[in-house]
Amino acid sequence: LDPFLMLDEFSSDNPDDYIAGFPSHPHRGFETVTYMLDGHMLHEDHLGNRGELRGGGAQWMTAGRGVIHSEIPQQDSGLMRGFQLWVNLPRAKKWSPPAYQDIRSSEVKLLASPDGGTLLRLIAGDVGGHSGPGSTQTPIALVHATLQPGAELDLPWRTDFNALVYALSGRGTVGAERVGIQAGQLAVYGAGDRIVVKASEHQDQRTPALDVLILGGLPIKEPVAWLGPFVMNTRDEVVQAFEDYQAGKLGVIPAAHSNPHNTPTSVVESGHE
Repeated sequence: LDPFLMLDEFSSDNPDDYIAGFPSHPHRGFETVTYMLDGHMLHEDHLGNRGELRGGGAQWMTAGRGVIHSEIPQQDSGLMRGFQLWVNLPRAKKWSPPAYQDIRSSEVKLLASPDGGTLLRLIAGDVGGHSGPGSTQTPIALVHATLQPGAELDLPWRTDFNALVYALSGRGTVGAERVGIQAGQLAVYGAGDRIVVKASEHQDQRTPALDVLILGGLPIKEPVAWLGPFVMNTRDEVVQAFEDYQAGKLGVIPAAHSNPHNTPTSVVESGHE
């Protein structure tokens, strides 16, 4: 869903699922956004950036021409929950210098709907005349909204952006047609200048409200060549990225990254980075 490449939700209270974390590995050609709902992760990269990622906070990493980083849990029990979004970069910015933003929960822009039924956390982009703290290379907007039972959100939206709503918990409806949505489902909107979401009057006892992730961006409309941790425009560029990494041209892995656990030295790439 151009310019987005992947949306990966992770949630577990079993430490066996997350304790190994994601040891040092490379990226090139896109941006990663990690938003935590619960838990504690530590980001470190070869440029010396270090970020403590806790509930309500986010990190924004522009891989650009190349970065090597790790994301390691700083807990050995309890719930680890959040999501990671991969945002493509246009050809002209794939070779930009890598960059990192550590966005703490206190820096996220908090807004409320006119009727007070919806709390919005604006992480990045401009929505309804308000700006989030995330600075994006590819124009996007990212909002986490909590709708109380029966509340309806009518959010102004850029007509040149696509529009997506992912339900984190609860249930409700989306769009003027009031199509049903529940936890784990993604709604893709058609053309328009509004995003409408409504929470059902009755929610499950475990999830008393409808929580949604609202996101959209300006389509890049360029070819995508994607293999493992690299996203470029052509297969030759992806092969070059692997060769550059193996030759040490993407950077030097730090001698020791902070990890309170015994992290395996081998890395297996999966959907989440």
